[in-house]
Formats: sequence, structure tokens, C-alpha cells
Amino acid sequence: MAQMGRPRSFDRDQAIEQAMHLFWEHGYECTSLSQLKAGIAGGISAPSFYAAFGSKEALFEEAVQRYLQTFAQVTECLWDADLAPRTAIETALRRSAKMQCERTHPKGCMVALGVMSAPTEEHAQVTAGLTASRARTRAGFIACVERGVARKELAAQTDVRALAAVFDSFLLGISTLARDGVAHTVFVAAIKQVMMIWDASSAGATPHHQEDN
Repeated sequence: MAQMGRPRSFDRDQAIEQAMHLFWEHGYECTSLSQLKAGIAGGISAPSFYAAFGSKEALFEEAVQRYLQTFAQVTECLWDADLAPRTAIETALRRSAKMQCERTHPKGCMVALGVMSAPTEEHAQVTAGLTASRARTRAGFIACVERGVARKELAAQTDVRALAAVFDSFLLGISTLARDGVAHTVFVAAIKQVMMIWDASSAGATPHHQEDN
């Protein structure tokens, strides 16, 4: 009689990593159970899949947590109070652009692309982790702009949410462009341009830029 359940060689941690790449590349709805079973550990049976993960939804949530704990950390510098607010924003944009263009994983950002990953209300709960991550990054941009105003690096009349939205929307847009094959060097140059918007809102500070990565 054939043995049921997952094989001894099954590496659950590696399987989550592989599933994360599949969901990152195709999104939640477009990643089928067949793709997951074929792409995990060189192929596993349906009983093995359900024994290990319970459901596609549960596996997606684990894959999202893996992404948030690793690749998504590129924007955590927005919350680093030791960084000047302008530097924190530019660093977040640079790190994210570099990550999204790397060749070792799907292009773009799983968090940004997640807004299209499961667009129906039915699956809103499934992508709640990605939605919360986008909200945290948005709040991080707002916090940086607020710090810029408080430190008098930005004019007192700066529209905080509008300026934060400039950086947030630029960051979200990188995913689509990266998927379309736009080169990292273009993003590096574009970040210099978008940071000029901060400088234009400054309270008289001399414009400055980080060195290219």
C-alpha cells in the first residue's frame, strides 16, 4: 500500500519559500493548486499538500508572512528615527527599487502587486496582510514628512498627506514598471528626480542627494 502524507524529504520551510515565489509571480487568484503542488518540493501529492498547509488560503497567508519578514523589510527604514526624514524616504525608495529588480526572484513587490492579487471582496481577508503592509508603508511616509515639518526641513504649510502620497505612489508604481522590464538604473535616476519634490517643499535647505548605489 502506498504511504499517504508528505514524503520524508519534504522541507516545509523551503516549500513556503517556493510558494511565495509562485504567489509573487502570479498573484493569489491566478496561482492554481496544480501549480502549487507541482512547484513545491519538486511536486507533492494532494494529500501531502493538505496535510502540510491545510488550504491554498492558509499557504498564501504563510507565504505573505515570509515575504513581510524578509523582502518587505526594505521600507522599514521609514520608521528609523535616527535617520533624517528625507534620507529615510530616499533610502526606502532605493532599497525597494533594487530589490524589485533583482534576478533571484519575481520582479516587482508582492505587497504592491497584492492589491491586484485577489481583487474580489470574497478574498479581501486573504490579502489582509498585504493591505496592512501597504498601510504601514503609507503611514511611514506620512511620519517622515511630519518629522520634516517638525524639524523645519519642510515648509510649515506643507500638505503632509499630499507629499507623502507622491512618494507612496512612486513606490507602488515601481512594481508595474519592473514587471515591464524597466532597468534599475532608470529607477535610480527617477528617485533623484522625485526627491526634488521634497527639496521644492523645503524651508530653505540646500538640495542634496545620496550617492548612487
